[in-house]
Amino acid sequence: MRGTPRRPLPAERLLDAAADLFDREGIRAVGVDRLVAEADVARASLYQNFGSKDALVLAWLTRRDELDRAAYDRALREAARDAAAPTDPATRVRTFFDLAATSLRRRQFRGCLYVNALTEFPDDDHSVHVLVTRHRRWMRDEIADAAAMAGAADPATLAASIQLIYDGGLVGAKTDRSEEPVRLAERLAADLLAAAASTAATAPA
Repeated sequence: MRGTPRRPLPAERLLDAAADLFDREGIRAVGVDRLVAEADVARASLYQNFGSKDALVLAWLTRRDELDRAAYDRALREAARDAAAPTDPATRVRTFFDLAATSLRRRQFRGCLYVNALTEFPDDDHSVHVLVTRHRRWMRDEIADAAAMAGAADPATLAASIQLIYDGGLVGAKTDRSEEPVRLAERLAADLLAAAASTAATAPA
């Protein structure tokens, strides 16, 4: 006979409540009382587990960053079972747009949660700002690696351009409440990558 499923610990419930409320309503708009009520924990639990609301925000974003990196790696591994060249540059770049489209639908087109958080924490020295910057640098570095694989003469600049296109796609999806802007951005990014690969292939040795 199976036992009663374990109820998540207060810290887990607070993180789950933060993930829902912060994404849906904004970080500053959600107070501590609302968080603890949604998580069904004592107010003291928040301070015992995280120390402050800002620390809870950082913990939520840290978990989201880890999940997003893991989802990217998992998507590439899944592609490896379905394609002859799973780590080709186009696949590596396209995966970011595929994951974004899936996330946007699940989150009802609320835009990029990292950029949303950055808007609420504009201080360059704030830990939330630092984490978001680190997440975006990871993404840009992954794209730069793909660009280098494609033979781009300047992988860093190409990666910055593709990330800019990606950002624009997310903004368009948020305003249009449609994934089509992300798909258009994906095609534009693919064109840039293909052009870099073509230039590399025809360049004199």
